[in-house]
Amino acid sequence: MKHGLFISFEGIDGAGKSSHVQALADAFRAQRRSVTVTREPGGTPLAEQLRSLVLNAAMDPLTEALLMFAARRDHLFEVIEPALARGDVVLCDRFTDATFAYQGHGRGFDLAVLAGLESWVQTVPALPAGTLRQPDLTLWFDLAPEVAARRLAGARAPDKFESESVEFFRRVAAGYAQRMAAQPARFERIHADQPLEAVWTDVVDAVRQRGWLA
Repeated sequence: MKHGLFISFEGIDGAGKSSHVQALADAFRAQRRSVTVTREPGGTPLAEQLRSLVLNAAMDPLTEALLMFAARRDHLFEVIEPALARGDVVLCDRFTDATFAYQGHGRGFDLAVLAGLESWVQTVPALPAGTLRQPDLTLWFDLAPEVAARRLAGARAPDKFESESVEFFRRVAAGYAQRMAAQPARFERIHADQPLEAVWTDVVDAVRQRGWLA
């Protein structure tokens, strides 16, 4: 059995990351890999219900963070861990980096509390004690918030995050940059302000450099 791989896609709303998830899934399937495509918040019936609350209901930052990590715990044990145990490639549209970026930096919530929640929620039986489940690779689609705002304008009815100010998204982007600086080995920065084909080439190159695609 091939080893499972866990790849997350991160970036502010409008960065274009989601359009590349299915394309990368197809690339892995073309090489006879089994692929699980999922998202956060969400990915399970319970987590999808929590997603609806988080994206649409008004709440304080601690409640928001707790719901995000509750959804993540269910998602990990019901979807991600079983898929990795089978040897699947797991492609996840956002994971914990988004919580640090949005709730931590965007909302200004205590990063130490988020780190504690991360430690509790991402401790799984398959890993050695003291090791947290993290993606093997995180593709960060970096895009100026002003450009992202123009892309989103009129696209659809915005949720409460998409309705935030450009300044909020500047803080979110800074949060992603801080996570990358702290864990550079698992991050690849994708410059998202390029033509779609160029962005896709960078995505494929990032995966190929690790020997995961021919």
